[in-house]
Amino acid sequence: MKLTTGGEDKELADLLDEALTAFNARATGADDGDEMAIRATDDDGAVIGGLTGWTWGDSCEIHMLWVRDDQRGSGLGTRLMEAAEEEARRRGCRHVAVSSYSFQAPGFYQKLGYVVTGRTPGVPGGHEDVHLYKRLGED
Repeated sequence: MKLTTGGEDKELADLLDEALTAFNARATGADDGDEMAIRATDDDGAVIGGLTGWTWGDSCEIHMLWVRDDQRGSGLGTRLMEAAEEEARRRGCRHVAVSSYSFQAPGFYQKLGYVVTGRTPGVPGGHEDVHLYKRLGED
């Protein structure tokens, strides 16, 4: 056996994604995983915000949410999250999970109805990774 350590390895990432997706589908019966992206642009076509995530079975996870500095406070972040939740519902999801560093926006998510389910300490600078969760409807 040989272990190799390095930077990004797209080939390995693709192989692991395929293998874990197959394993997860066998274990759960859910094989409908799909990526999700929402892009916000200005009138000139420049990206002013966006959101990425995935859905799988009845679950949705938000990976990244970003709003350009000059658009913060405009409601764009809320609109992106509402669009993601709407798409998640359309795909049959009943809940959404998101993670936000303590220096980012956990308060923003809480204002949208997300509850803190855990914290992982040790982010550089003495910060935490805050884990949040929201039910989209009745179980």
